[in-house]
Parts: sequence; structure tokens; C-alpha cells
Amino acid sequence: MTSDQQVALTAEMQGTIVTWEIAAGGMVREGQVLGLLESMKLHHDIVAPAAGMLTSVAVDVGSTVKPGDVIATIDAGAAGDSNAVDFADQVAPSGPLGLDRPDLAEVVDRHAKGLDAARPAAVARRRDRGHRTARENVEDLIDEGSLIEYGPLVLAAQRKRRELNDLIENTPADGLVGGIATVNGDKFEGHGAQCVVMSYDYSVLAGTQGHQNHRKKDRLFELAEELRLPVVFFTEGGGGRPGDTDTGGVTGLDCYAFLWWGQLSGTVPMVGINSGYCFAGNAAILGCCDVVIATRDSNIGMGGPAMIEGGGLGVYEPKEIGPTSVQAANGVIDILVEDEAEAVEVARKYLSYFQGPVKEWTCVDQAVLRDVIPVDRLRAYDVRNVINGMFDADSVLEIRKDFGIGMITALARVEGRPVGVIANNPAHLAGAIDSDGADKAARFMQLCDAHGLPIITLIDTPGMMVGPDVEQTALVRHCSRLFVTGANVSVPVISVVLRKSYGLGAQAMMGGSTKAPLACLAWPTGEFGGMGLEGYVRLGYRKELEAAGSPEEQEQLFTQLVDRLYEHGKALSIATWFEIDDVIDPADTRRWLSTLLRSVPPRESSGPVRPQVDTW
Repeated sequence: MTSDQQVALTAEMQGTIVTWEIAAGGMVREGQVLGLLESMKLHHDIVAPAAGMLTSVAVDVGSTVKPGDVIATIDAGAAGDSNAVDFADQVAPSGPLGLDRPDLAEVVDRHAKGLDAARPAAVARRRDRGHRTARENVEDLIDEGSLIEYGPLVLAAQRKRRELNDLIENTPADGLVGGIATVNGDKFEGHGAQCVVMSYDYSVLAGTQGHQNHRKKDRLFELAEELRLPVVFFTEGGGGRPGDTDTGGVTGLDCYAFLWWGQLSGTVPMVGINSGYCFAGNAAILGCCDVVIATRDSNIGMGGPAMIEGGGLGVYEPKEIGPTSVQAANGVIDILVEDEAEAVEVARKYLSYFQGPVKEWTCVDQAVLRDVIPVDRLRAYDVRNVINGMFDADSVLEIRKDFGIGMITALARVEGRPVGVIANNPAHLAGAIDSDGADKAARFMQLCDAHGLPIITLIDTPGMMVGPDVEQTALVRHCSRLFVTGANVSVPVISVVLRKSYGLGAQAMMGGSTKAPLACLAWPTGEFGGMGLEGYVRLGYRKELEAAGSPEEQEQLFTQLVDRLYEHGKALSIATWFEIDDVIDPADTRRWLSTLLRSVPPRESSGPVRPQVDTW
């Protein structure tokens, strides 16, 4: 049976008929694919515009058609004909293949071959060394499932000397796992929680720097700069890799990794984490970081055993080169931890200071600060008790604890707002500033300035360290670094004088003057002067002391003169001359800090504030 409800099927584009799947006289449903049309080497479905009987096929296979040409007709009136039951026999419906698609299955399989589950022997070797795998460290750092990985299918550039299957099995990702992920997403949202995460994979060619993983680093460094994302880099590995054959060059010195990595300094926070051996190029990557977090079993050196022996300098075991007992005391390591799990925990905490304020915080009863400093002005005390009491509970993270111990540098929070803290340590040289302490503080100022953290300085110093021995350390240059850096930071500085505020050392802690900070405050124990009171009396009153008579009489006069100068230079007296802004109850310090920090306008910057943060 036929009807007059003929529907013309026209070509939608110019092309060639490749195939007809349904012959004339067959029943079709609306939307059914009747055949294929090829245009520009791409096959397009010929779709039935209506249900019914395919009454005619006007164009044969192989014929070329133009848009609008009639290529077939359908009798829509025959849709209800009993012949419609033949439709199920004409077309065998097939559901979606999903993961069973051959192309997708191959991709999924190749990705899986690079995962730890597919590499049990490599994982076992990491366990034997007491370490985690690269992927385990990355997964521990980031929020679960948040990593988008760049270059996971990359292989070592050694196809001229090794079979493809060998490279797939033994050089996954060319020994560098990296991408963009979320870190601390439970505290920070959006862009503030995003981070570039990278890890050398020691189970792949000893974590060496290969031709392809250099290119991956370049790609991720570019993204970090473009997106202004912090970078966390796990650096364990042996440096440059010999043996890559597919490089198209000779030395590899034209790679961009170290150029672009160095240019990130001062632009985004750079966090280095190391566990185990880290030599040569890997150590250079680590050394460029703002902060170096290292496990106690780390060995870090600019040259490994092979380079040392090759240079004719002797034969050494890796454990003899750059142990943490050396690298923590000399300042290479900023934060020393026990293992990789603690390293990751510290890295998350460090990153949080550069991700913004937190809403929830607590602090101890501020009344405890009233008794931290002894009434006896000559008694030592632990300034860390001041820091831990003044700032939010559990918010203090000390940097370079084992280096420059006369100066304490730490990240902390005030009512959830991140700040940098610099404090004299009166337990070492009475808080006098030596070369190492000056370098430590000046470099920390740069770090805070680069990434917009206000600086709180806690002052208790008799001044710059003096004497022939300390001058051999180039003290003049090192201490002057504090003046140059402090005078040029763009972030606000707030100074609190805890006790001694003498001479050039005190001025350097304030950015050059008591008027340089947003506020220069003193606790009741504060005392001020151009130099230490005792030295001032012995130097300025030498003749009077010598003429006083017996040693007992000289000591009595000395004490009287010191007491008189103390009354003249104590904080209450200095405040009457408005050389400082106020003398406050220690318990009121946080109120001052929080009020000032809330008053600071948002930082506006379209680019880096500093050209870089010094590595030292």
C-alpha cells in the first residue's frame, strides 16, 4: 500500500554518497540513519526526516550531490502499515560501548600502566628505602581527586636505544608527575586553593632530569606564571640524566627550565620538598625555592658522588654529601621534618599563609603576655613564648629555626590574617644581630614583601653584634642588608619593643626608624638608647668611674648611673617625647595588631612586586 504523504529527503551539504543502509521498500523510523555521505573526508549520517516506507533512493552510492538535492523519498502515510514490524529485523539496536570502545580502552590502559598499582616492583623498592612513591606524596598533598595531570603519557627520550614497551613499563611520565590541583580547599575557595604540584619520580631512572621532563617542567612553569599559582615541587633525584638519545642536541644547556623557574621567584610562592638524595640539577631546583622542607634522611648537594669523583675530588658515598646535620645549620634547609608525611603536612600549612585569611581561629588568654618577660631586666627569657601567645593558636610556623639563631622568623596569623614575624632572640648573644641573623631576617622580609604579608617585628636587641671576630664575617655588609631591605618593602610593618631597643640594630628591626612602621609600640619593659646602657656608662663616664675610689665605690656609681639612664630611656619616658606611638599593656597587643591590619587597603598589583626573592 502507498499514500500521498511523500516526504523528500534532501542533502544537507555537498558530498558523495558512501553507503545506503536501507533498501527501497524498507520501513524506517524518524531519526534513523539511512546511510552515509562523505564531505571533506568526514562521514555524515543521512537521517530519516519522518517515519514510514523508504519508497525510493534517488542517488546511487558513489554519486556526488549538492545541498538541497533530493536523494530519497519516504511515504509517511505508510508508518502505520503492518510492515512496520519488520523494522526491528532491519536494524539491530546497539547500546553505547562506554569503556569498551577500543580507542578509549587503549587510552585508559596506557594511563593505568603509569600508576603505582601497575608497578609493584618499583613500589617495593621505594618501601625498601623507607620512602613513599611520587604519586603517593602528590596525592597526600592535594585534595582528593583534584589533580589534572600534564604529560602522564610522556616517555623517556630513549627510543633509539630501547623498545617502546620497555619505555612504557619503566619510564612512565618520564619521571615527573605534575599538574594543577586543589590544596586546602576546605579552607579556601576558587583560585586561592589552586596550586601547581610537581614531583620527580625516583623510581624512574633515579628521579633524574630527562629531556622530556624538562619540557614538562617548562610547560608547568609557564602555567604557574600565567595563572599566578603557587608551586610545590618534590625534588628527590640525581640531577641531569645521561642516556637520552632523542634530544636533537648535544649539551641540553639550551633548556628553559632553570631560566623560567628562576623567573618565578618573587612572582608566586615556591615550595620545595625533599626526601632522600637530591643532587646537581635537582638541588638547583630545590635551592631556588622560597622555602625548603626536608626530611631528616635527606642528602642535598650541588654535585653527587659521580660528579665529585669525576672532578678528581675523591670518592664519597651519597650519605656523606650534604646531610641534614650540615644543611639545616647552614640555612639550606628552612624546615626540617621527620618524614614525607610530615613534610606534606608542613607544606600544606605553609601554603595556607599565601592563600588568604581563615574565618575560624582561637588564641590564648592575652593576660599571659604580661608575665612572659621577667621583671629583672637582666634575666633571659624565651621569646617563642611571646610569639606563641601573641598570635592565633597553632598558627605559628617557624622558618630556618637552626640557622641564624639570634633571629627568629615565622609565619603566623592574627585573627585569621596571615603575617610574617621577625623577632630578636635574647637567648642568643642577648639578641644582638650578627651576619647570619641579618641575612635571615632580610631575606624573610623579601619573602613577605613579594607575596603581600604584613610584617610584625618583635624587638629585644642591644644592637648590632660587635668585635673583631664578627667583623670577619663581613658584618658591615650583612647588617646593612637589613636597612636596605627594610626601607624598601611595600607591605606594612608593625613594631613592638619587648625590652631592649638600642642603636642601629633596633632601627634595622623597624625598617630604619621608629617612625617607619605603621605603629611602633613598646611594652612596659621597653628601654631605649643609642647604645646599651652599661656600655654607654663605661664609655661615657670612664673618668668619673676611675675617680670614684675603690672597686666597690666604682660599682656603686656605675649602678647609679645605669639606673638614672634607664629611667631616662625607659618606654614611658620615650613615649612622652613621642619617639614611639604608645606604651601598652601586653594583653592589648593583639587589639592593636588586628586594628591596624584591618585598616590596610587591599594590595593592588598587576605583576610581581619584587624582581625575585633572594635564595639566601
